[in-house]
Amino acid sequence: MNGPHDLGGHMGFGPVAPETDEPVFHAAWERRALGVTIATGAFGAWNIDESRHARESLHPAIYYSASYYEIWIRALETLLERHGFVSTDELDAGHKIWPGVKPKRVLHESDVAAVLARGAPCDREVPAEPRFKTGDRVRTRNEHPETHTRLPRYARGKLGTIEALRDGFVFPDTNAHGKGESPQRVYTVCFDGRELWGQGADPALTVSIDAWESYLEPA
Repeated sequence: MNGPHDLGGHMGFGPVAPETDEPVFHAAWERRALGVTIATGAFGAWNIDESRHARESLHPAIYYSASYYEIWIRALETLLERHGFVSTDELDAGHKIWPGVKPKRVLHESDVAAVLARGAPCDREVPAEPRFKTGDRVRTRNEHPETHTRLPRYARGKLGTIEALRDGFVFPDTNAHGKGESPQRVYTVCFDGRELWGQGADPALTVSIDAWESYLEPA
């Protein structure tokens, strides 16, 4: 979707100014926000793609005025309510009122290190032969879905070259909406800066993105 998160190439947002010696957490609540997000993610009620979609679906006025972990918490409220773990009146009240849905599993403190080390691999076998090969010229599809997608807006409808073939991975566009993993092969596609940003772009600039196969069509 063309949400507030998709800022590549947009003007008016000012320069990127990394914080020197930035701490991992700016406040104690941010540490807790990360912990709560991981703990509730272990419930097994949603996946990382649905979680990303919840964040990008926040209203722009909320998204742009919120800090990184504020965005996480606001999206988490949406997910918890959507899946029946909390209700709107509980979020307003700030405490439990109803029993709520029982989670499929609970992440215990003793298991945290092992669970984080294991991660959640999203690579999958794709038996079909690759549709493209290194060096092929391709064009990204110019589509603007209201649902989740990992194809950035600035790279839609653009001409590029296959730089590398990757393995198969879960397709986030379907996985975010409960329509299955539908794994596809992923390709690294390289674009000339002028193709993306026009003739005024730095002629030496190139941008590479990883794109699922269905995002691409032969040039």
